[in-house]
Order: sequence, then structure tokens, then C-alpha cells
Amino acid sequence: MNKALIILLLTIGFVSCKNPEKETDRVEIVKQYVKALDASDHSKMSDWIADSLTKIEGEHKQIYSKSDYFEFLKWDSVFDPNYDILEILEEDEVIKSKISKMDQRISFLHETPFITNQTITFSNHKISSVAIEYENFDEVTWERNRKALLDWIDGNHPELNGFLYDQTEVGAIKFSKAIELYRNKK
Repeated sequence: MNKALIILLLTIGFVSCKNPEKETDRVEIVKQYVKALDASDHSKMSDWIADSLTKIEGEHKQIYSKSDYFEFLKWDSVFDPNYDILEILEEDEVIKSKISKMDQRISFLHETPFITNQTITFSNHKISSVAIEYENFDEVTWERNRKALLDWIDGNHPELNGFLYDQTEVGAIKFSKAIELYRNKK
């Protein structure tokens, strides 16, 4: 057999072994990622995110290692979040989605779900960055409720001070407790 024919047969064999159906498409990856966020299923999250994840919200940019992101998700899960995909489409290998999020913290501070437009990029078939733009952020309501909570906690439960900026599971538990105490103060 001549070398050209052997190379051709090996190339055909190699290409045919690659199964494009096994590669999950980007839209499906984002759907599974949001499903894992909604269920606070951090074990599944590892399947969908890269070794580092860049999260951009307005001018704030945070780069998380996978383990750091899982710690942040522990904070998020304390508030019992509910994530819903309202729209999703792929555009030039980037996923653009509209996501609704409601949880105990958002319910108290914002009073309505956050609606965000998210641009999600990939590296090696895993989510590597999420850029978030808030569509309906009500700063007046957020600040009014935040100030009322902080003032009341400062005067009545100063042992909980600092919860607002502590994005650990312990900080979220304190935040959740502060909301519960404030709501039941009467």
C-alpha cells in the first residue's frame, strides 16, 4: 500500500471517530449552568465552567478560580435563589441571554426580581466569562431598603454588622438572619 493511501485512510478514520454530537452546544451549556445555579448544585457547576471565570457587572470585574467561584456560590445559595432563562441565543460563538433572578435578599432589597442581560463567552467548551447588565435595577428602592436594614441592625443587633460585604457562606447566613430579624421586628 502506498503512503498517501495509508495517510488518507488514517485521516478518514480519525475524523470519523470524532463525534460532533458528543460536544454539547453553547446554548445547552448555558442552560445547564443556569439549571445548576437554580438548584444550587455546585457539583454540576464544575462541568460547565472553565478553571477560571471572569464575572463583569458594570465597572466591577472579578476573576474567580473555580474553587473561589464555588465559595461565592455557597453565599448565593443561602438566599435560596430562583433563576429563569427568559431569552437565549447564540451570536458569533457568544451566548446572549436574559435571566430573571429572585431570592430572599433581592426580594427584600429590590422587591422585584432582577432582570439581567448576560453575555457569556467560552474557552475549550466551558464558560470563561459572564458579563452582566441589569435591565431593571431600581437603585432608589434598593438603597432605601438597604439603609433601613443597616440602620436597624446597627441599633438592635450590632453583632451582625459587616454582613453586607461578607460574600462567604457565613456572611450570607448573617445577612439572611438580619433580614429575618428586621421583618419580624414588630
